[in-house]
Amino acid sequence: MSLSSVASPNSAQSAGAPTLGSLLSERIVVGVGDMAVSNRQYITTSTYALGSCVGVVAYDPTVQAGGILHLMLPESKLSPERARQHPAVFADTGIPQFLKSLVSLGARPGRLIVFIGGGALTLNQDNDLFKIGERNVAATRQILAHEGIQPKFSSVGGNANRSVHLEIGSGKMTLRMPQGTKSVVLG
Repeated sequence: MSLSSVASPNSAQSAGAPTLGSLLSERIVVGVGDMAVSNRQYITTSTYALGSCVGVVAYDPTVQAGGILHLMLPESKLSPERARQHPAVFADTGIPQFLKSLVSLGARPGRLIVFIGGGALTLNQDNDLFKIGERNVAATRQILAHEGIQPKFSSVGGNANRSVHLEIGSGKMTLRMPQGTKSVVLG
C-alpha cells in the first residue's frame, strides 16, 4: 500500500504541525549503512537522502519501540568482511539485526508496522545497468517476507530523494520528498 493512499488517523493534524514529541525530542540521525532503535518516548530517529538506498522504518505501538535502518546494498556476499563489520549496510544482514534489536526492546515481529522507502533510480533509467535501487527494494521485501512481515506503507522507486523521521513516543512517521511532506501514525 502506498503512503499516499493512506490517511493518518490524525488527518486533521497537518503534516507540518509539531507534536509535543517533536518539540521535546532528541534526534538520532541514522547514516547510510546504519540503524537506530529506541523505546524512549522523546526520541526521534531520522535518516536523510534515501536515493537508491532503502530505509526500513518499524514500530511496535504496544511497547512504543521503533527505529530506522538505512541499508545501502542488497546482498552481503558482495563484501563478506564488510558485512561482518557493518551488517546494516546490506539488506540480508541488516534487516535481521534490526529486527533482533527491536525484539530486545520488547517489540514483537507480528505487531510491527513497517514502512519502506527509497530504492530510487540514481541515473537515467536507460543507463542504470545495475538497478541497485530496484534490487534493494526487492531484497528488502523478500527478507521481510521471510521474517513474516509485510510492509504496510511504502514509497519506493522513481527518481526522488526521500528523508524519513519517526517519533518513538507517538509513532508518527514523516516522509519528506521534493514533491511534499506526508505523515502517518504507525499504530
